[in-house]
Amino acid sequence: MTKKATHDEEEMGILQALSTGNLQSAKDAPARLKAHQLVAEATLKKDQRLNIRISSKDLKNLQARALEEGVPYQTLAASLLHKYVSGHLVNQR
Repeated sequence: MTKKATHDEEEMGILQALSTGNLQSAKDAPARLKAHQLVAEATLKKDQRLNIRISSKDLKNLQARALEEGVPYQTLAASLLHKYVSGHLVNQR
């Protein structure tokens, strides 16, 4: 079953402006784009190494989850740590 996308009033206005050709770029769009690119590069930059010891059971579970997600387990571990320290890790229990 496919979930139908729902849009709020603002999103509907944007979609309508896009479909009618009335959507215009911000005057400072190139500067904004460059600023966002710099922030993204800084966020994704991996310039430090972390060595930790974890139980073999936790490592196997991490590797299994990474396999399900289609990413290397080190990448998944780094992503989880990043989400935790930035306050974006959500407990779903």
